Order: sequence, then C-alpha cells, then structure tokens
Amino acid sequence: MLETLRLFRNILLRWFVIGAIVGLVQFIATLAAWSFWTSLASAWWHTDEQQLRTAALNYFMVLRFFLVFMLLLPGLAIHWTIRSELRRRA
Repeated sequence: MLETLRLFRNILLRWFVIGAIVGLVQFIATLAAWSFWTSLASAWWHTDEQQLRTAALNYFMVLRFFLVFMLLLPGLAIHWTIRSELRRRA
C-alpha cells in the first residue's frame, strides 16, 4: 500500500516540476515574442491586443490552478501521509 502511495506521489510531484518548467518556458516565450504574435494574431483572427492579453492571462491562470491544486497539493498531502504512516509503524 505504501509503495503505491509513493509511486503516485512521485508521479504527481514530477508532473508538477515538468509542468512548472514548461509553463515558465511558455511565459518567457510569450513575453519575448509578444509584439510579433500580437501583429500575427491581429492579422489572422482580427483581434486586438486587449483580447490577446486577456486570453494569455486566462491561460496562465488556468495553468497555475492546475499545477498547484491538481498536482502539487495532492502530492504534498500524499507525502505527509506516507511520513505519518512510517512514523506510526516505527
């Protein structure tokens, strides 16, 4: 039982780290190429910069919510559960 919890915890925490790194790279790429992508999106989809800014902000907010509340917090809760079980058995 404890080995299954450890495996699940490790998967969640590693998924969080990978997601945080990918999100950071996406954020840096968004900031670095904002003027290029804004003009390109305006030409293709007939949007203005305010709509693109709102869409980018919503994307990064959803990404943060997913990483923190769906991956990090369950991973930490499982980690604390494993530690308490090991203390109780010792």
